[in-house]
Amino acid sequence: MMRQRQARRRSSARRIKFALRACLALALLATAPGALHAADDGASPAGSPAAAPHPDVPPPPAEGVYTGPVDEPADYRMDNFRTPVPPTLRGAKVLSNDQAADLWNKDGAVFIDVYPQAPKPPNLPAGTFWREPSHRSIEGAHWLPNVGYGALNATVDASFRANLEKLSKGKREAPLVFFCLKDCWMSWNAAKRALEYGYTNVMWFRDGTDGWQELGYPLAEVKKTE
Repeated sequence: MMRQRQARRRSSARRIKFALRACLALALLATAPGALHAADDGASPAGSPAAAPHPDVPPPPAEGVYTGPVDEPADYRMDNFRTPVPPTLRGAKVLSNDQAADLWNKDGAVFIDVYPQAPKPPNLPAGTFWREPSHRSIEGAHWLPNVGYGALNATVDASFRANLEKLSKGKREAPLVFFCLKDCWMSWNAAKRALEYGYTNVMWFRDGTDGWQELGYPLAEVKKTE
């Protein structure tokens, strides 16, 4: 009888120790860098979809790598989109993380995410089902992918113009906030393009979803705006 009690106690202690280890592992996973905004390869740290990977927006330069000052170019950025960006955009207001959050909390602007859509991999085996990766962004934002390249074809350009017309309700003075990731030229290009379309209240959220998470705000799954 005594041995049975001792055996039950040892078994109970092992179960408690295992549960504690599992809780610790989950806590470490939840706080791991990039847990909120990892690339979506079909599964993400919390089991929820994340940002879809894209070849044109690779990871930014490693921390500590000196790149020197970045001047604002006269025209659109045509390549190397994930490199340090300038601190300014002529004609637009550049938003800090706190300024962007303040606008969002007051519902004071239309937030437009221009992160590009992940392309379908080439040469997939016949019969392979392709599921477009999901995308996570600022809650309530409108996702207009592929409008941040340096040159747009006629179809993408027309779609961008039409979506801006709809989102602004036809008002050129409507407040529009463009963003992507930190050190991502695509949001700079898109905001510059909106200015050239004639919009007069253009804002550029320079650090985008990276800056958003630095404030402690979560990201939400968004669908592409058609």
